[in-house]
Order: sequence, then structure tokens, then C-alpha cells
Amino acid sequence: LLVSQFTLYGDARKGRRPSYSDAMPPDTAMQFFSRFVDRFRSEYGRVQTGVFGAHMLLTLANNGPVTILFDSGRGF
Repeated sequence: LLVSQFTLYGDARKGRRPSYSDAMPPDTAMQFFSRFVDRFRSEYGRVQTGVFGAHMLLTLANNGPVTILFDSGRGF
């Protein structure tokens, strides 16, 4: 399952809300994501996607370590 997720590009260095101003414009991002999906399909066969730009609720079981680094420069 491939799901586009622009909020992963949030810049949280200023204030309490992340900025997405440096993320790709929606039209460009949709084309990029479509090429990404096509490449996965050619490599792995059956690939499902979410709906680009839609509000989606996903449920998953994450089996493995994940590390996310939040660096605001202010310390926590």
C-alpha cells in the first residue's frame, strides 16, 4: 500500500505549527507520486494506493523499529 503523505515534510522549527511551504506543489507532487507508484508496480506487481489529496484514515500494525528525529534547535 502506497499512500501519499505531505505532512511528512513539515518544518517544525518555528512556532507550534509545522510549515509545509517547502513541500512540492500539489500538481507536481501528484505527478511525482504517480511515477513512484508506476515504478513500484513494474518492480513488485500488485500495488494499491490511497487517494491523492484525500483525507484518509489508515489502521496498521507497525512491525519494526522506527526512529523519528525532531530537532527544533531549542531542546526538549
